[in-house]
Amino acid sequence: MIEFFFDCSSPWTYLAWHNIQPLAKELGAEIIWRPILVGGIFNTVNPSVYAQRETPVPLKARYMKKDLADWARSAGLAIKMPPTVFPVNSVKAMRGCILLGNEAMVPFARAVFAAYWGDDKDISQDAVLSEICGKVGIDPQQFLAGIGDQAIKDQLKANTEEVVARGGFGSPTIFVGKTDMYFGNDRLPLIREALLRLKAKAA
Repeated sequence: MIEFFFDCSSPWTYLAWHNIQPLAKELGAEIIWRPILVGGIFNTVNPSVYAQRETPVPLKARYMKKDLADWARSAGLAIKMPPTVFPVNSVKAMRGCILLGNEAMVPFARAVFAAYWGDDKDISQDAVLSEICGKVGIDPQQFLAGIGDQAIKDQLKANTEEVVARGGFGSPTIFVGKTDMYFGNDRLPLIREALLRLKAKAA
């Protein structure tokens, strides 16, 4: 089993979210999607992210832009830093992922990622989320009403607190077999090896 803690506001999460699905299918592993708010994690255990944004290292920032473009090309995704809104408030989108449940959230999350990282659309806005809902066959009015439910809000908060309690410090945080933690898209080769080890033990 793979647990994938994620927030759609991260481009590296978009890459990992996209790339882990064929890996899991190939190896017969179930993915449990765990929506979180990465800002809540930063506020709690990783505030250095904010300092890096305020005073970036120019050479590192330039390389990171290239690195992201290289990874996006490799994955066949259109990813660009949004020129209009960054960072974005993703709380409504992430509540929506919880509302929809593990399987139904996949096409919705895909559309949210694409809207923000491909089309520079502000996914904090009800109109944008309604448009996304329409594209993936979700009733927008029911969606917007549902994400206001206190139980949905509480679950998103609980997921965020859980990943921090388990050692996470950002998005995506991925667990294999409950305790084996990995962070980031570039750890997928290691996740493959971990899954193969588990399959070998079970054989």
